[in-house]
Amino acid sequence: MSKPRLLLVGGFLGAGKTTLLAEAATRLMRQGKRVGLIANDQAADLVDTQILKDAGAGVEEVAGGCFCCRFPDMVAAIKRLVHQAEVDMLLGEPVGSCTDLSATVMQPLKQLYAEAFDTGPFSVLVDARQVGVLARLQAAGENTEPVAFPDSVLYIYRKQLEEADVIVLNKADLLAPSALADLRTALAEKFPQTPILAMSALTGDGVGGWLEFVAHSQSAGQKLAEVDYDTYAAGEAALGWLNASAKLEARQAIDWQAFAVQLLEAIRQSLRAQGAQIAHLKLYLAAGGASTAGNINGNDSPVS
Repeated sequence: MSKPRLLLVGGFLGAGKTTLLAEAATRLMRQGKRVGLIANDQAADLVDTQILKDAGAGVEEVAGGCFCCRFPDMVAAIKRLVHQAEVDMLLGEPVGSCTDLSATVMQPLKQLYAEAFDTGPFSVLVDARQVGVLARLQAAGENTEPVAFPDSVLYIYRKQLEEADVIVLNKADLLAPSALADLRTALAEKFPQTPILAMSALTGDGVGGWLEFVAHSQSAGQKLAEVDYDTYAAGEAALGWLNASAKLEARQAIDWQAFAVQLLEAIRQSLRAQGAQIAHLKLYLAAGGASTAGNINGNDSPVS
């Protein structure tokens, strides 16, 4: 029996990691693969976990900190999926504000658990509309969305790119071909040793190519970033977090999908009125045996 392969997909808040994992799991299961997914965030009962469960794969949750801070919990989750679900492929997404994963997660996995599973390339997913601005590339490209984060937060973003075994431009379908080409050129100049792929996790375009790359490449944890942990801590401290759940009872028939959109929009307007910058706002709503999800990736981004 061949060893299962573990793929970690990092990237900043709102890059599309959960969407990619769900799409990848669906594709792999169609091929007859047994897939395990690992969600990770600052608190339990994650929106990501619910979305990934809807994909039909086995799902584990590592809550209360990033994979690097909860490494034993992550390993325990991997072992449960390997032994109980007998998975062929494992995909995990760390907290969006986390960096230095190549040093603190990828290296220990390779050194301590090489006999249990293969560790594939560390993918870092970025929103193609934002990377030009956030990474301070010369060619920001058209249709980019400037985001007002402090330098300490942008530091985390840039370090995520530095440690990537492969950089993946997600939401590439939202850029004109010329703008996408400019971005790829600018990234290649800044990270000349790092492969760059483009895709739309939402439409599925390019996901197959990414899966083919990470399934066979042996370049895992090859890039180690030099991280100033004081700046890193300041960046994480600058980000506010809220994880919450609520139960609603309707006295009459209601369009829950429309309600979810209206609720997200109301939260956005409230945050904007307070001068807050949205990194990622997401919601999962289940009612009557059905579910819907929505998210906002910036103060001016539409609900999707």
